[in-house]
Amino acid sequence: MKTVKIALLGFGTVAQGTFNLLQDNANLIENRSGVTIEISKIFVRNPEKYSHITLPSTAKYVTNIDDIVNDESIDIVVELMGGTTFAKDCVESALKHGKSVVTANKDLLAEAGPYLFDLAYKNKVDLRFEASVLGGIPIIRTLYESLGGNHITELVGIMNGTTNFILSKMTEEGLSYGAVLKEAQDLGYAEADPTADVEGLDAARKLAILASISFNRRIFFEDVTVEGITNIDTEDISYGKEFGYNIKLIGIAKETSKGLSLNVYPAFVPLTHPLASVRGSYNAIYIKGNGIDDAMFYGRGAGSLPTGSSVVSDIMEVAKNIAFESTGRFKPFYFDQKNIYSPGKIQSSYYIRLAVDNKTGVLAKIATKLAEQKISVLSIVQRNKDPETAVLAIVTSKCPHSYILNLIDSFNSLRSVKEVSSVIRIMEA
Repeated sequence: MKTVKIALLGFGTVAQGTFNLLQDNANLIENRSGVTIEISKIFVRNPEKYSHITLPSTAKYVTNIDDIVNDESIDIVVELMGGTTFAKDCVESALKHGKSVVTANKDLLAEAGPYLFDLAYKNKVDLRFEASVLGGIPIIRTLYESLGGNHITELVGIMNGTTNFILSKMTEEGLSYGAVLKEAQDLGYAEADPTADVEGLDAARKLAILASISFNRRIFFEDVTVEGITNIDTEDISYGKEFGYNIKLIGIAKETSKGLSLNVYPAFVPLTHPLASVRGSYNAIYIKGNGIDDAMFYGRGAGSLPTGSSVVSDIMEVAKNIAFESTGRFKPFYFDQKNIYSPGKIQSSYYIRLAVDNKTGVLAKIATKLAEQKISVLSIVQRNKDPETAVLAIVTSKCPHSYILNLIDSFNSLRSVKEVSSVIRIMEA
């Protein structure tokens, strides 16, 4: 039985989950792959930090990346450090030295994925990245292989466990954003600096990777229009429930005759849609294809062992290719034209919450402004906040986002409108 030697770059949470699975499931992995996978070297800055971990006799720590890149016995480099500078240098060097690479680095792939895929093909090696998107959910290989014969027209998903945990807690317990964020940080779901999660940047990177595969375009992080959840209020969540919606941070990519639309934003999801029931830190991705129609994939989107499971799956696949001398078979294909559709032209229904003067005739003025923008109302709820102020919660018909921006300007010009408190998209059922 062939032995394939691997090197781990980094030994943090995901790397240790990968390490543990390779050790604990060694016999199963060997039986299923027909290959013995041997950890040879682990690159770390400070080996003393990991002195409590017992390595197999085959493995050792190294502090110089050249000890891995220049080691001809190492077949696969497993990059689990994160970042887009040093990690990119390491991945690029490994590919150029004829080593296949497995990575979980979504930031790197969203920034330089197409370039690295081309480099892997040029050097006749593999580049696998199942763990870079949605942790333990096997979506990358599903798109490439199981759904390879489909024309994917749309994918929409809950792609960040931290924000889904926050919004789920706000919905179920009526807690404020700030209170739930602190709880998420205390539980380890959110970083001390949660910007990448709560501002939608993490989800946008994942969406860029999935859209690149689904639509065969060179799509990067900067192609995605992003909004976060920091302005979501429990009052909006309450009105959403009344209208029949749950609030979620979604990433949505569509291909139409007008071009590609790539967006991450908080949206009200109809309770009839499967994504509305995805709770806590779980992730899910909902896909539409001309062959499968609709399909949804659900599971843990992060964590040591779920993400490590995807890393190990990639290692096994690459190891089998090495054993059969069939690496480098995958040739990336991209259409020349990207054609990103203007976010202002994308049509959605909208939820709008206003604070207005509690007087006769105000509702008529609001209706006039809506009519001027050619926007009709599907539902409206009025609540008296105090003797002088009323709250209007409005659900509109579908219209371009640019119409809504004009409408907000029109509302702000009315003396009877005290505040446009919230504007939230509504996802189609």
